[in-house]
Amino acid sequence: MTPQSARASRAAAALADAEPTCWWLDDADRPEAAPPLAGTRRCDLAVVGGGYSGLWTALLAKQRDPARDVVLLEGRTIGWAASGRNGGFCSASLTHGQANGMDWYPRDMPRLERLGRENLAGIIATIEEFGIDCKLERTGELLVATEPYQLEDLEAEYLRELDFSDNVELLDQAGIRAQLDSPTYLGGVWNRDATVMVDPARLAWGLAAACRSLGVEIQEHSHVTSLTADGTTMVLQTDAGTVRADRVALGTNAFPSLLRRVRPYIIPVYDYVMATEPLSPAQLESIGWANRQGVGDAGNQFHYYRLTDDNSIIWGGYDAIYHFAGRIDSSLTQRPATFARLAEHFFDTFPQLEGVRFTHTWGGVIDTCSRFFPFFGSAYGGRVAHATGYTGLGVGATRFGAQVMLDLLSGAETELTSLKTVRSKPMPFPPEPLRSAVVQLTRWSLARADANQGRRNLWLKTLDRFGMGFDS
Repeated sequence: MTPQSARASRAAAALADAEPTCWWLDDADRPEAAPPLAGTRRCDLAVVGGGYSGLWTALLAKQRDPARDVVLLEGRTIGWAASGRNGGFCSASLTHGQANGMDWYPRDMPRLERLGRENLAGIIATIEEFGIDCKLERTGELLVATEPYQLEDLEAEYLRELDFSDNVELLDQAGIRAQLDSPTYLGGVWNRDATVMVDPARLAWGLAAACRSLGVEIQEHSHVTSLTADGTTMVLQTDAGTVRADRVALGTNAFPSLLRRVRPYIIPVYDYVMATEPLSPAQLESIGWANRQGVGDAGNQFHYYRLTDDNSIIWGGYDAIYHFAGRIDSSLTQRPATFARLAEHFFDTFPQLEGVRFTHTWGGVIDTCSRFFPFFGSAYGGRVAHATGYTGLGVGATRFGAQVMLDLLSGAETELTSLKTVRSKPMPFPPEPLRSAVVQLTRWSLARADANQGRRNLWLKTLDRFGMGFDS
């Protein structure tokens, strides 16, 4: 048996009994869904989408004005999409990392960093105030280098984070392996307080309960099919009912926006994740991980992973799959080729864990834009607002996006609406079939860069110049 066939065989054995369902959503404490909207409902604010964007918008709207009548409409169930399927990394970054933010809006970055820290503190305060049982862990995050060329970038990241006053530590190979022992690690950066870990589905369910406690009406299985204006009133039509609202906030993210003007700026990308069985005490000791940090590696195609409260490992990332014409379908949440590849990478990273089996495999669709972090806008004379394009960092940044939407709907100029980051937009993606060609060429080029000491080819350099990108 060749080494590659041995890797493949080991991965197949580990995946043999995995359930094709999301580990987070496979929870006995999952709440019952609310009934769908029926008839006609009048309200001050209608929120579309029952993920983090919509939930934070509804919650903050009631906290700002308890008398405001708020209705939230969710097409399926609370947290069923990206909000319940991600890795549970809740970051202070509002710009998909400081380096990306500096590339785009360097003058805004000092404020964005402060606002990001305040935003994360607000999330933690809300979790504590409402007693949300989302398994919050203040562990921070490790960024690890697995190739020699990444060490220089890692040191630059460390110095940048120091400049922004982060609580950060640069680790050499011995230092990083003392935190988490993988033979692939060459160095790392530990940012101690810019990321917390949560159970993402329980966070969504807890936010929904908090919304209800403040008087928000939540209607699940209420897919909004149209958004129109009737004079100064916005009309939202579902299959079984109608909502007439003074203001509307859209938190649909990867799904086609009710505002057609937003659609060219977004592509839906499928991300894939797996969960292991709980590690035994001996297995956990073999890799260390006493401080339980979330982990991401420094490649263009990167993995992210973390421990759960029962010491299972959530392992995801690397493949980011776009389907022609932005196809979104429940059948796409399983991709055996990706799971096999991820399992091989898992055992390459942790050979000590040979024999560990995966219990769950799943995928989910995220909204990505060319600047990798959200953009904002309004329509219908300021009566409708959206925040879109979180590109995998929405667990934390959606609360900030909710604040921006509420500020836009208020019509007042605020610190947030004055940011160039908020007032500008990323580059749109080209139409099909060029869009698919661009995405596939970019994915191939990123993989080539990872295999070629990080050297970016002419195509990636061209995208960098024009502000176009692709990420997971």
